[in-house]
Amino acid sequence: MQFGLKALVVCSALALGACTDPGRLGQGVNDAGGPAADPTSPAYFQQTVGDRVLFAVDQSDLTPEAQAILNAQAAWLGENGLYTAVIEGHADEQGTRQYNIALGAARADAVRTYLISRGVAGSRLKTVSFGKERPQEVCSEEACYAQNRRSVTVLAAGASG
Repeated sequence: MQFGLKALVVCSALALGACTDPGRLGQGVNDAGGPAADPTSPAYFQQTVGDRVLFAVDQSDLTPEAQAILNAQAAWLGENGLYTAVIEGHADEQGTRQYNIALGAARADAVRTYLISRGVAGSRLKTVSFGKERPQEVCSEEACYAQNRRSVTVLAAGASG
């Protein structure tokens, strides 16, 4: 079971990477004029650090892969103190709306708790759950479900409070 879960996470990460080609619009991560070239920008955070982590079915536990991404997020947030973040929790379309709202909240809370444990001030982090209401992928296949079981860290400029 552990091997299958690891394989699913790796395949999901590869599929997600294939869908987010920063060069498709003529500006890659390393282009001198592109917004992702500035290591203090939200575009850099999203494309280079990584703004999302994925979860297993019915789980809010952080995988080692998720922890690695969150360690990078915590380091970036530590160096860029002018940003606050809203952590969105999401679920796939399976299950009731009420169940998925609760699961999305648990996922967002797990990310927030982890970031706080890595030194990010809790006052800079808010959470929201969208449950299954904002899917990234729309289809009734595991490949889509896997992309929808996620937490996304959305940056905002400005003081916390």
